[in-house]
Amino acid sequence: MANLATNYLGLKLSNPLIVSSSGLTNTVEKIRQLEELGAGAVVLKSLFEEQIQAEAGRMLGESSYPEAQDYVLQYTRSHSLEEYLQLIEDAKKSVRIPVIASINCISASDWIGFASDIEKAGADALELNIFFLPTDKDIPSEKHEELYYDVISRVRKKAGIPIAVKIGMHFTNLVKLVHNLYIRGARGVVMFNRFYAPDIDIDNMKITAADIFSTPSDIRNSLRWVGIISHLVEKIDIAASTGIHDGKGAVKQILAGAKAVQVCSVLYREGVEYLPVIKKDVEQWMEKHHFNSIEAFRGKLNIHNIPDPTVYERSQFMKYFSNHI
Repeated sequence: MANLATNYLGLKLSNPLIVSSSGLTNTVEKIRQLEELGAGAVVLKSLFEEQIQAEAGRMLGESSYPEAQDYVLQYTRSHSLEEYLQLIEDAKKSVRIPVIASINCISASDWIGFASDIEKAGADALELNIFFLPTDKDIPSEKHEELYYDVISRVRKKAGIPIAVKIGMHFTNLVKLVHNLYIRGARGVVMFNRFYAPDIDIDNMKITAADIFSTPSDIRNSLRWVGIISHLVEKIDIAASTGIHDGKGAVKQILAGAKAVQVCSVLYREGVEYLPVIKKDVEQWMEKHHFNSIEAFRGKLNIHNIPDPTVYERSQFMKYFSNHI
């Protein structure tokens, strides 16, 4: 039987399937069920900086007293953090698989101090979900990237557990970004984040939310960069995310160089009971191609191990479809 064990962020996983941060991982009962169904690890539902700030704003109402604002914000943060730490502690007592905490942050403020508390609560690792939308034309792009570096550098000083950074794909030089995250202390990166996207209801002429779930075709957004970065920044661990809806998707990302894959949307669509189906598909593919372990084929098709590396670098497609136009 094929051995699906892998190592991600220095953690030993029985298989590379990680259930990503979502409502699927926000209670001990759900996490226990995911372990029983074969998850290799879980990322807890994120502690949201924006959400806590919004909650504090609702509690304040129309208050204009600075003292009240400081008190309510501090209370809301402390209350939210206490609940989160309790979830970590309870989950660690209930399951054997790695439990990865997650912080969704938009600044390098006192949120950094939470990392130490999360480590003390027993989390095996920490996933930092950093994102803000650059809209100021007067701020150079490198200043925006410095925020990511600042956050990881400061968190690294506060916590000794492994840290992964969940990133988006819209950077000028992703290879350089990931390299800089690594030298500042990131043990891994998750590629890529799936952000809220707006849509427009043309009949009612209002802004609505686009579909929150990924589709199998979304895998193309990360597959290229997993295949490139897994070689060019070899020492950092990659967890592929977005568009992985079956065993084939998982295998593709591992062939490209991922240490693990994160699944979410498919479990919402098909139910968490679909998790062992994905696992079984990976196992059967390995047996069919005579691979006894994940490491035997991980990165086999990254940019370094294929005859023509330019297939990962091509950005123009018209000439490949000219016969059909």
